[in-house]
Amino acid sequence: MVFWVFGYGSLVWNPGFEFDEKIIGYIKDYKRVFDLACIDHRGTPENPARTLTLEHEDGAICWGAAYCVRGSLERERVAMEYLEHRECEYDQKTLVNFYKEENCLEPALTGVIVFTSTPDKELNKYYLGPAPLDDMARQIATAVGPCGNNRDYIFMLEKALFDIGHEEEMVIELANEVRKVCEILENEISRENKLLGAAPHIALKSHIPALELQPLPEAIATDS
Repeated sequence: MVFWVFGYGSLVWNPGFEFDEKIIGYIKDYKRVFDLACIDHRGTPENPARTLTLEHEDGAICWGAAYCVRGSLERERVAMEYLEHRECEYDQKTLVNFYKEENCLEPALTGVIVFTSTPDKELNKYYLGPAPLDDMARQIATAVGPCGNNRDYIFMLEKALFDIGHEEEMVIELANEVRKVCEILENEISRENKLLGAAPHIALKSHIPALELQPLPEAIATDS
């Protein structure tokens, strides 16, 4: 028995399940969008995080990692149960072709599973839809959940894409906007502390200067 699953978000840097093989590559006609709410990992129902889903777009490509589980039905069942729990905000499992080389006509793998969400707020309660860049950045900069804060999610995604050699302009732009919001919030807190005579506030650990990638800690809990 064997199955493959494609990771385009946190699965790229933190798969969290036992696998037999990992391949870097891409799928066609899909692009990343930060249009999905996360209320149990990096956000809460009151203050949901923004995490990735995929949106269909002809001609687009989305780089990530494909993971293989092989050996027995039991190993496949355990991995799929883990993934379905972790990816609970995604209401669709789609089978796609997976490619390894740029401009490749023949897929390296077929029938690869990818978790996506229905882009309809009436059909999928977790779907947020698009928003202006500054609105998304403020939401990401302030959301926090059991697995940590939302801003680290985008910073780790930025680093993961850098590590596999396929940085994405949209991710870099949004990550830098999140950094700007974090700096503004930090300055506001610092001013309030000075007015109250409090000790200076410790700088946000995840703050990274624009366009300067630095090592970030690996996620230690189930992510989404």
